[in-house]
Amino acid sequence: MKLNLAFTTGAISLLGFGFAQPADENVRQVAIIGAGPAGSSATYFLQQFAAEAGVSINITVFEKTDRIGGRTLTINPFNDPAQRFEQGASIFVKANQILYNAMTEFGLSPTYRDSDPVMGIWDGDQFVFTIDQSAPSWWNTLKVIWKYGLSGPKKAQQATAATVSKFLRLYEPEFFPFESLTERAQDLGLVEETGVTGEQFLQAKEVDARYAHDIIQASTRVNYASNLAHIHGLDTMVSMAAEGALAVIGGNWQIFHEMVQRSGATVALNTTVVAINNASSASPRKPQYTVRITSGSTPSANPTTHPVAFDNVILANPYQFSGISAGEGVFHSPIDEIPYVQLHVTIFTSPYPFSPRFFNLPSSARVPGMVLTTLAQSDTATSGVGGVGKAGFLSLSMLGYAINPQTKRKEYVYKIFSPEAVNAEFLSRLLDKTVPPTFIGSDSPISWYTPHVFNSYPRAYPRVTFQDPIVGAGIYYTSGMESFISTMETNALMGKNVARLLVDKLQETAPAKYRNGLACEDEQRILV
Repeated sequence: MKLNLAFTTGAISLLGFGFAQPADENVRQVAIIGAGPAGSSATYFLQQFAAEAGVSINITVFEKTDRIGGRTLTINPFNDPAQRFEQGASIFVKANQILYNAMTEFGLSPTYRDSDPVMGIWDGDQFVFTIDQSAPSWWNTLKVIWKYGLSGPKKAQQATAATVSKFLRLYEPEFFPFESLTERAQDLGLVEETGVTGEQFLQAKEVDARYAHDIIQASTRVNYASNLAHIHGLDTMVSMAAEGALAVIGGNWQIFHEMVQRSGATVALNTTVVAINNASSASPRKPQYTVRITSGSTPSANPTTHPVAFDNVILANPYQFSGISAGEGVFHSPIDEIPYVQLHVTIFTSPYPFSPRFFNLPSSARVPGMVLTTLAQSDTATSGVGGVGKAGFLSLSMLGYAINPQTKRKEYVYKIFSPEAVNAEFLSRLLDKTVPPTFIGSDSPISWYTPHVFNSYPRAYPRVTFQDPIVGAGIYYTSGMESFISTMETNALMGKNVARLLVDKLQETAPAKYRNGLACEDEQRILV
């Protein structure tokens, strides 16, 4: 299907915006606000489920940025479109059914290999563990056992497998779809994990404390910027379920772009929704809601009412960051406001490798291409900015290589996760070269540099209740999933869930002669 892109202008007219009010009032109008993983998935599955049910719908997607994909974001070193690296959500696994199946169906190609297979875990004083992932698996297994014993890794693996097994039941017909995430978490026994910290959960599972501190905590820090004392057990186990990690060649955003394209939805990029109100003409058989919009990611002072009113609205981004005001009666229950992590992601290129001296290594030593971090022995879970501790950052990685167009030489592409912006002094020590305050320049060891700040995921503090996906009459919300598990896959799962709930509701309320998308004078002949 062809992707309909409706780019807003300062003065939006019915004709110029590219929308028309359908004559048939039995065509349901659905607005989806946000085109990240949840919104894209909702769009894709809503079209599928509606077609299967014979329900006639029109879908309009509003996205305040100029792209589809949300926190999936690629960048181009030296502004060269042929050189592309992930700056946002980087990996998923084969067990992620929605993403993996979509990638396969859409004919997208996966990549599995890291550019540097050597990984080390740094505590600010020393590497507490290193491993070469290209070595035979039996050798790496022996290395882990030699350092941590057999019991700790085995019990952690068992706990991870049990948790993943419980979670995967959420896809099964018995548990999908769900109107209450709280009830489903209880049904599946996952409140055992969400109700305690990762530290407490691992202790209860008798996982060796050293293995938890070094290996598992390094994983929760790189995945959720959190130490084990400040993250619930479910996200802790999700962090360890990264076997077979992969990404889409050219960027993971392509999965979500393709989802929206195949849905046939009308898409308004660079369009910010600033208000949702009850429509004055609302009735059981007519649109219920109007939305007010402005052009661009920053709302202007003169919003315009979108010319089409909507029967249903799917809010597919965190409401607390949306800037949307809701009219009286739009929401029948308040939407949770939860604390999010501000993650600084810095990508730069340099012809120089990481300095061994930065890591207290001999000058001849090889620094791992992937550096994860954990707390030093002198640290507490709150040491440093955001609990980062003595290490000073969450992770460093060498993503690959890029060609500098001026020198025509290959350079390293580096990526840093940190709780605050990195400065020139830090980068100077990391490269053992003087980096100017401007980061780049004729005398700088850095050739290309780009920082980005994400509201990446919630602080996953222990909890046993979660935001329901139905927040009003015909109003659905996806971001309640975030404090349960925050991943591309789980957001896509919630998008699919609200799409199923919406279509099921439409089938319940549609007049019998329209339930199969047919008009028939003899309603008794319609099989429902």
